Amino acid sequence: MKPLRVGLFTDTFLPDQNGIVTSVCLLSDELRARGHHVEVVAPDFPEHLDHRPDVRRVASLRYAFLPTYRLAWPTRKSFERKYDIVHTHTPLTLGLAGARLARKWRVPHVATYHTHLAAYTHYVPGLHLVDQGVGLVRRYSAALYGRADAVITPTSGMLDVLRAVGVQHPVVIPTSIEPRVLEAAPPILNPWPGGTRRLLTVGRLAREKRFDLVLDTLSELPDAHLVVLGEGPERGALEQHAEGLGIRERVTFVGVRPWTEIGAYYRLAELFLFASDTETQGLVLQEAQLMGVPVVAVGARGTLSGVQSGYSGYLVTPGDVGALTRHARSILGDPGLWARLSAQAREFGGRTTPGGVAEQVLEVYGRVLGDGSDQEDEPARFIPSFHRSSRVYGR
Repeated sequence: MKPLRVGLFTDTFLPDQNGIVTSVCLLSDELRARGHHVEVVAPDFPEHLDHRPDVRRVASLRYAFLPTYRLAWPTRKSFERKYDIVHTHTPLTLGLAGARLARKWRVPHVATYHTHLAAYTHYVPGLHLVDQGVGLVRRYSAALYGRADAVITPTSGMLDVLRAVGVQHPVVIPTSIEPRVLEAAPPILNPWPGGTRRLLTVGRLAREKRFDLVLDTLSELPDAHLVVLGEGPERGALEQHAEGLGIRERVTFVGVRPWTEIGAYYRLAELFLFASDTETQGLVLQEAQLMGVPVVAVGARGTLSGVQSGYSGYLVTPGDVGALTRHARSILGDPGLWARLSAQAREFGGRTTPGGVAEQVLEVYGRVLGDGSDQEDEPARFIPSFHRSSRVYGR
């Protein structure tokens, strides 16, 4: 394949840290290593200095309902360069901009469906009720994903969602992680008190992630201490929940740590707990297992293929705190079981490499480039034009 000019459009990027950011960074690194020219098109963070050579920032403003989030505000002057292929990773302003530009320039549009949109309607006041009434999220998804030239999803658990919005042939390509970064993490000051069982959970502290159930599980494990790695709008509510359960002193909220340090927390942990039932994959599950940490998690959609139940850990039905507790007790109480699950988790977590994922994505690119000559020039319905204003918004 000749060198391609690829635009990776994402509404979330560094200094944010999440699964989408990790996925985009690794994909860009691998594509550039193969000789392709890549630009990551992302919202501007006024106080952040980029060290990556592949980032193109777009003016942004603070999102009122999620203060740590920056919402890109593209203008007609924001995009002058034509890519050979547009690859969107999010469905907000930059995802929409990428879709519209692909049609304007008559180049293929590949979209990765990282996020189960219906689970996030509560971030826009009133949207959940509107969606229940008129199916807005489904119509919106159909406009964005149903008209893309190819749609990638990390797990087979999301195929029914995509087919329901008109995606005929979605492609399953797992999200990769970089094992070298995790394994090379420098030592940290141990956040677990001595003599306690070391539990870990990682993610954005948001309502849909159900960290409240992880705290409920901890309350049934009196000899355990939980480290929570991440930040988000629910932190205050979670701290209050821990107080109400009488376990506040057995929880350490670490906040957000640099990506290069996260491996050290996995290295020290004995067990990883995860209760979210809205994941398209659950990248933190793969990270934990790659570092040899057995997982006990809710099995729903993406997480169903993120853990090999009985081999690298256990999956339970959504909301079943009793089952989370039973499996956690059995693993922590049986050194032989823990050792077996740890070794098998390391093997299972290491099955997907960044290079292998990039090759699969390039196969998708090659396919749509071969079929992309008859694209329509008219933008999909519900995709708005760029804003005419050229104002740059700050914090």
